[in-house]
Amino acid sequence: MFISFWPSRSEFSNNRKDLISDLIAGLTVAIVALPLAIGFGITSGMSAAAGLTTAIIAGFLAAVFGGSKYQVSGPTGAMTVILIPVIAKFGVSAIPALGLMAGLIVIAMAVFKLGAVINRVPWTVVEGFTVGIALIISLQQIPLALGIAKGDGEKSYMVAWNTVLKAFDAGLNYSSLLVVVITLFIKFSWPQLVSRFKLHLHIPASFIALVLVTLIVKAFSIDVATIGNIPRSLGTFKTPIFENVTSLLIPALWIALLAAVESLLSARVADGLAHNKEKFEPNRELFGQGLATLASSIFGGMPATGAIARTSVNVRSHAKSRLASVFHAFVLLFIALIAAPLVSQIPTAVIAGLLLGTSYRILNPASIKESLRTTKTEAATLIVTAISTVAIDLIWGMAIGIALHVMLNKLAVKFKREI
Repeated sequence: MFISFWPSRSEFSNNRKDLISDLIAGLTVAIVALPLAIGFGITSGMSAAAGLTTAIIAGFLAAVFGGSKYQVSGPTGAMTVILIPVIAKFGVSAIPALGLMAGLIVIAMAVFKLGAVINRVPWTVVEGFTVGIALIISLQQIPLALGIAKGDGEKSYMVAWNTVLKAFDAGLNYSSLLVVVITLFIKFSWPQLVSRFKLHLHIPASFIALVLVTLIVKAFSIDVATIGNIPRSLGTFKTPIFENVTSLLIPALWIALLAAVESLLSARVADGLAHNKEKFEPNRELFGQGLATLASSIFGGMPATGAIARTSVNVRSHAKSRLASVFHAFVLLFIALIAAPLVSQIPTAVIAGLLLGTSYRILNPASIKESLRTTKTEAATLIVTAISTVAIDLIWGMAIGIALHVMLNKLAVKFKREI
């Protein structure tokens, strides 16, 4: 049954030119993935080490066994939204069991060939969902940006609001805010600088900002919180604890649905960017993502999905095969094992700044304006999906968006017939 999910030798680069392209793409993606993996690991309530472990294990397994040759997997902002309340309620010790259950559900989806069904989510709903995710990621960074413990609340907007009130009561941490501002300035100025002076440098802006601001903080002894100790290890086996199995079942189902939907959408985007005639295999992609989430969660990481931002970087860096994503995982492994003490010195405010910048990129205001100028049906679907995603949760946001899309399209067809 699982033979059809097994990779073949022809899916990997088989000549020197393609191999070098994959190596360069993998290195580029790893540089982009490093701050994101650390940031989402911290934001989820786990740790920077958990984020790195997820990027390495899930990134490798999804690359080898998934259905897309461009997909880059790891911790994502969307996944943290589901994990935050679960970790707050059951603790980090629940993650191995949760990830194991979610991974098996995604693998079952692959076996029963549900990939094609999930892959039919309307594009307008996807855009609204993406806008909602970008807003939530931004809200999640407020505690790190303000250098203060997060406020009370279950929803991201409630936590953000209570955090701001708490910060005003305690006094604003101007050092932390300054670090965030400098990070954003460098992140958005670097591409313009490269273009203006025609520099032949292909170093991602996020990495430049990360290194420069960390050096600035050290040079001027700016008093801000840092990531802290990162163990020099890939991760150790964590025995799943099934004490709360009935309580974890619904969160596991939500995680599985999110992993499936986000990964398939990311693979769809990758094919579009690459203009590749050979499309990804949805059911095989589900198998790879399920395996990645399962393994990552029981070895100190968290559930993972295909990451649209990193996958897009992979395509734009001229990746030729799955080896690019494999190389990305090995580069991160090298960083985790060799450079962990250096990574531990990165200020958390820098991570907040980078994720705020990433949220803006994901939001893509130009694309939103264009979508809102199309039909009223599509504009309404996008807005309602985005609001529902932020106000309720990711899965209900998408479900409401799909239901609204179907209903409005039926009404439009009926109205045309009556005319």
